[in-house]
Amino acid sequence: MEAEALYNFCATESDELSFYKGNVLKITNMEDDPNWYTAELGNKKGYVPKNYISLRPHTWFAGRISRQVAENRLRQRECGSFLVRESESAPGEFSISVSYGDHVQHFKVLKDRDGYYFVWEEVFPSLNQLVEYYKTYSIARERTVFLSDTEQTQKRPHHAHALLDFNPQHNSQLHFLRGDVIDLLDCSDSQRWKGRCRGCVGYFPKEYVQPIYH
Repeated sequence: MEAEALYNFCATESDELSFYKGNVLKITNMEDDPNWYTAELGNKKGYVPKNYISLRPHTWFAGRISRQVAENRLRQRECGSFLVRESESAPGEFSISVSYGDHVQHFKVLKDRDGYYFVWEEVFPSLNQLVEYYKTYSIARERTVFLSDTEQTQKRPHHAHALLDFNPQHNSQLHFLRGDVIDLLDCSDSQRWKGRCRGCVGYFPKEYVQPIYH
């Protein structure tokens, strides 16, 4: 996932990553700390404060889900429907799962020593650019398959019913009560969603809500 820097940040610890306003960062892990993400910029890696950046989420980014879960989501979808998932065993590594209509194919996204992503010979500085390329060029070699997220975009829920009360443990989380209707702002993460309720915005476990599809 990509994020744009909203402000300059100067690292004060050896494991932090400095950046300037306007830089585009590659976010590689969002789960270890509620206030810090791990990111890459060029050949450098480190922690970045999440309130200094703005995520560029995509409906196709499914987060850290298993190969089997990806296949269940894509089964019966039109050929070309896809999602990008983070490796369960190796954080920071990704795979693209693609529906072929009758089955699901998985492509491992590799990274060269300069930090560029690739599936075949073509290399890209970000996952976003790699995905955009294979929307117009076949990602498959044995047949023609273009990535298409049209169906996924149409199926994205915009609201959800709260099934349980949720009491935040961090300032970044969203408080709501059972029965509340939540406006869904970001459903790209497989573990937590971002929403708005009672005038407040924050994150919450997706298991606490039931999506409303229109």
